[in-house]
Amino acid sequence: MTCTRAEDIAQEALLCAWRHPEARHADGRWSRAWIFTVAKQILIDQGRAVEAHPGEALEHVERARDAAEVRAALASLPERLRITLIEIYFQERSVAEAAEVLDVPPGTMRSRTFYALRALREALAGRESDIREPPAERRPPP
Repeated sequence: MTCTRAEDIAQEALLCAWRHPEARHADGRWSRAWIFTVAKQILIDQGRAVEAHPGEALEHVERARDAAEVRAALASLPERLRITLIEIYFQERSVAEAAEVLDVPPGTMRSRTFYALRALREALAGRESDIREPPAERRPPP
């Protein structure tokens, strides 16, 4: 289980406890047993939901893998191209704003964006072929 998923389950269990007065002892302390039982049920329910809709889980895995591939391809770019894409697409700045932040003329920013996108496309294409085709020494004989 990922840390984020555990945090989500804990948050949901605590929210549920907040809404139910029976989650507290007579002296006002939270019932750990009640909260743990609710958390366990939330985990079981999430597992059942994944089993009922396996395509959604697979889609989530695919999106995470794609995001990791983009991050790796972006990291492989020269710094001037990488920071250009980060400013334009991740920081959601306009060309003029990114040019001001990076202290370059707007025309240079447009040019760098063009070349950065091309380099990213090539890096992703190279990573895709690396993933899909094993190296010659690991490839099974024809």
